[in-house]
Amino acid sequence: MRVLITGGAGFLGSHLSDGFIARGDEVLVLDTGSIGKVRHLLSSARFHYIHDSIFNAEIIDSLVAKADLIYHLAAVVGVEHYVGDPYETLNVNVNGTQNILRAAYKYGRRVVFSSTSEVYGRNPKVPWREDDDRVLGSARLSRWFYASAKAIDEAFALAYWDERQLPVTVVRLFNTVGPRQTGVYGMVVPRFVRWALRGEPLRVYGDGQQTRCFTNVHDVVRALMALVDTPSAAGEIFNIGQPNEIRIVDLARRVIELTGSTSELKLVPYDAEEAYGERAVGFEDMRRRVPNAGKLYEYTGFRPSVGLDQTLREVIDYEMGRLETATRP
Repeated sequence: MRVLITGGAGFLGSHLSDGFIARGDEVLVLDTGSIGKVRHLLSSARFHYIHDSIFNAEIIDSLVAKADLIYHLAAVVGVEHYVGDPYETLNVNVNGTQNILRAAYKYGRRVVFSSTSEVYGRNPKVPWREDDDRVLGSARLSRWFYASAKAIDEAFALAYWDERQLPVTVVRLFNTVGPRQTGVYGMVVPRFVRWALRGEPLRVYGDGQQTRCFTNVHDVVRALMALVDTPSAAGEIFNIGQPNEIRIVDLARRVIELTGSTSELKLVPYDAEEAYGERAVGFEDMRRRVPNAGKLYEYTGFRPSVGLDQTLREVIDYEMGRLETATRP
């Protein structure tokens, strides 16, 4: 199989590329970013990196024509990005996705579209099922632009299935974590690990009682691959995540313990502007985000199998390796 992964040089995309290369498939990656996360694959004759944009219609047409399967992961991600540059968030996440869907329809290609748990907004009913309501705040707040853009993408994807029979599957990801993830865009686990390894205070915003569910990236990759082997998944939406919650304050303590760090835990009064920039006025941090992944199991038999401690150890080992490389003469 020849697989096209947009955003394939990023955190999740690089691991998905690993999965298909290991299975013996050919991978085409389209990305505008660095090759750092896929450098280890460049020597493979079955891996092809194309440094270009999802707005290049000619490139998109050429790559989709060659591919048997498309994973559309390319997007503007991270709180700082979608609060700080709402136009780019909407443009890339909506118009870029349109380009992929149009080309996929032209050539009749199977598509997996990567959405987000953000689409549920602040719905207080947890765990969230795929057909639960979306509850958003004011349309004036850029805080909700990312969720709105992804929801529009989902609607287009499902419309292509309903009206044009394009085999599209939508996945909503819940806090995917693992090696190679950057902490630049607010991802909490790599930030905590880096602070702990440097002996710096682990800064937790608010009271630390907010909870999240973290899913190992290798589990996410296995779920993504299982869905394309399930024909009945076309035209459906799936949560990908595991339902075990942990309070952020407890996550920080566990990172300190596993790293053997002397770092202290520091509670910082929650200030959206301080955390994410001056445009973050009115930004809301959800108290809980919990997926119901029963539908994924029903269709594929897949359940996450990697626990949080193992995931944290993988991130710690990776970050320690980066530190050793950085300090090596």
